[in-house]
Amino acid sequence: MKVLAIADRFIPSREMGEGLQELEKLGFQVEVREWQHNSLEELQKDNLAVELHGPEAVTMPDSVFAGIEQYDVLVVQFAPVSAKVIAAASKLKIIGILRGGTENVAIEVAKERGVSVLNTPGRNARAVAEFTLGLILSEVRNIARSHAALKQAEWRKSFPNSEAIPELFAKKVGLIGYGNVGQLIAGFLTAMGCEILVYDEYIEQVPAPYRKVALDELLQQADIVSLHLRLTEKTQHFIGEHELAQMKPNAVLINTARSGLIDEKALVAYLQAGRIAGAALDVFDNEPLAADDPLLHLDNVTITPHMAGSTRDAFTNSPKQMAGYLANIVRKERNVPVVNEVLPQL
Repeated sequence: MKVLAIADRFIPSREMGEGLQELEKLGFQVEVREWQHNSLEELQKDNLAVELHGPEAVTMPDSVFAGIEQYDVLVVQFAPVSAKVIAAASKLKIIGILRGGTENVAIEVAKERGVSVLNTPGRNARAVAEFTLGLILSEVRNIARSHAALKQAEWRKSFPNSEAIPELFAKKVGLIGYGNVGQLIAGFLTAMGCEILVYDEYIEQVPAPYRKVALDELLQQADIVSLHLRLTEKTQHFIGEHELAQMKPNAVLINTARSGLIDEKALVAYLQAGRIAGAALDVFDNEPLAADDPLLHLDNVTITPHMAGSTRDAFTNSPKQMAGYLANIVRKERNVPVVNEVLPQL
């Protein structure tokens, strides 16, 4: 069986090959190619286009998928796998995506052709959870604002929340989404003495002492609201004007998931009016932010350039995780994350 793996600047060819090395012991022939970019910024620009518009949004060099009809398995991270590529891959049985999101693969086309699609859920969950905790502390304790001021030789001690700078102990944190990231951040915040409220319509219960609550109750009670949902048609603008209106005036909104989960214009209006205390955001509707973007001119936001999940550990562990799933399939173990309802077979 032949595997084609497409590396990139985040998972270079050497690390991709080392991560998939276990497959060679099972008789797989692994070939690694690289989707070339001059910089990480160029790759991120292409990735954003694919995330917003699907796998047809970026034209791939012919050399990347040349001879695709020879391969049984295709492994990619950010490289888009279009309907055309899948149609040409006559022997293809499995597409493995080295991240949780699947926007870069024509999922329905794969399903129609009987190709199983796997993702790697939770591969950067710890990276995102740790970053989320950092954003929470940075926003409520003014860490980024004071750092920026001090770099300009300003000994700043006055902030939008100066009259009521909180500690996290005994505060209510509302987690919208209780998947891999939500579960990790819940543990971190529990260790700091927070009370955890959870909204997730796909789970029946959460472990004590966490409380599963309705969305309205979470928004009305939480001092900090943190988003950990996938972006779908159903979750587009999940937090809009109606939801923001229910939040407490001293509440903070955190988003390290996807920009489309929040109605950004409504959020800016609420921050400008001081109707919520602040926000911390790692994702935006337009990336990179334009010089005149209103978020750049607000004093009650902490913003970072879409970097929550980008750690060396997260990237290097992804091929190993996928190799483990493929090994499970060979061994007839079905504990694998199929995302398009096609039973994987090798």
